[in-house]
Amino acid sequence: MKNYSVAVIGLGAMGMGAAKSCVNAGLNTYGVDLNPVALQTLKVHGAKAVGKSAVDFAQELDAVVLLVVNAAQVNAVLFGENGLAPHLKPNTAVMVSSTISAQDAQAISQKLTELGLLMLDAPVSGGAAKAAAGEMTVMASGSAQAFAKLQPVLDAVAGKVYRVGEEIGLGATVKIIHQLLAGVHIAAGAEAMALAAKAGIPLDLMYEVVTNAAGNSWMFENRMKHVVDGGLHPAFNG
Repeated sequence: MKNYSVAVIGLGAMGMGAAKSCVNAGLNTYGVDLNPVALQTLKVHGAKAVGKSAVDFAQELDAVVLLVVNAAQVNAVLFGENGLAPHLKPNTAVMVSSTISAQDAQAISQKLTELGLLMLDAPVSGGAAKAAAGEMTVMASGSAQAFAKLQPVLDAVAGKVYRVGEEIGLGATVKIIHQLLAGVHIAAGAEAMALAAKAGIPLDLMYEVVTNAAGNSWMFENRMKHVVDGGLHPAFNG
């Protein structure tokens, strides 16, 4: 869609994949991050522009996707010193995809509404690989107008979009429930591998058995592979 412009703010493991997917879909894509390496990576991939703030190109935007770490960062980007929200055109759609509480989502939505902006409470899941493939799972709540305005972005970044309802906060609640389950699987997987190690069972063998048996889960298969490989880098995204 040549005349549709979106800024992706937060070019980490999920944000970079989402931004590249928007470029791949033909959207005029702007990237925002504090990391110059990430900015250059997206620029080389075909972004229209990149920078440490979206304020300079705010008037060009139809949509903003926020994939920063938490509610504090969302608020800082939108409403902090030199915040983006007051510079956006009326009816610009803001897709908040950070993992935040329902209460934070509702408070952010109220501030955006007062500025004449739309919000989609739209956490994501799937990890860096799904993000890079444009196949994230999105669990979203918001108005029909917000969904419609963000449809080109959703088409670009998501394999599945679950419409949870119109009430802001429902999307965030679904993500928190999902994260509780994910955390249980990670903790149980780590305990299982520790038990195997104490018993003298090779971890690669234990991993092979579980991933081909009923005790397997996506989290075990994905996260415990790092244990088998001896990786210490945290890969717990989405």
